[in-house]
Amino acid sequence: MEPAQPADRAPTDTPPDGQPPVRPTAGATPPAGEPALVESTGPTPPAAAGEYSAPPPRKEKARSERSPKDMALSLLVLLVPIALLLAFYRGFLGGDEPVKVDPAPAVEQARAANAFPVAEPQGLGSDWRTVSARYQTESGSGTLRIGYVTPEGRGAQLVESNVPAERLLPAELSGGQPQGPADLPGGTSWQRYTARGNEQAFVLLEPNRTVIVVGDAGEAELRELATALR
Repeated sequence: MEPAQPADRAPTDTPPDGQPPVRPTAGATPPAGEPALVESTGPTPPAAAGEYSAPPPRKEKARSERSPKDMALSLLVLLVPIALLLAFYRGFLGGDEPVKVDPAPAVEQARAANAFPVAEPQGLGSDWRTVSARYQTESGSGTLRIGYVTPEGRGAQLVESNVPAERLLPAELSGGQPQGPADLPGGTSWQRYTARGNEQAFVLLEPNRTVIVVGDAGEAELRELATALR
């Protein structure tokens, strides 16, 4: 019978002096002579010979290009309603027609000012369209301007003013120069003038007013407007 060992005896697995303690591992201790099982955390070993992994499913390539026929059909679908709206705007709403105005208020305002004798065209056809009319005063002088679209679709303007001619003509005709008598009927002495760009003008100089008919309209239409003044 062996004698009892003291209670403070050090455990048999205590490492020698100077060595770190050994922590017990989880799980059962394998029997002596058998290798311990170790969990592998490394990459998965390659498949055995003859085994193949299935390839990932292929995604269908989206069709990013359209054929010329598809593009033409799409464009046609867009253009048809635009063409219909444009035809309605022109045919029924008069989209290409200039906006007409009534010159009577501006003419009455000029006459009420009594700054100069006011004349207005008489007997022009309905194909002469008034598109602007304005009377304005500046420094004690008044100017009446009436704009027209002629039967040929050109522009013409009637200007009547008591502004001195030496200031009015350079402003209205952009430095235009006299070209001689206009030889218009009615017993008045109209003069032909050059004007800005491709415009021409007929000018009537009187002591208390100056009358100008100017525009890019043809000479025959400008003559018609000048001779219609009453």
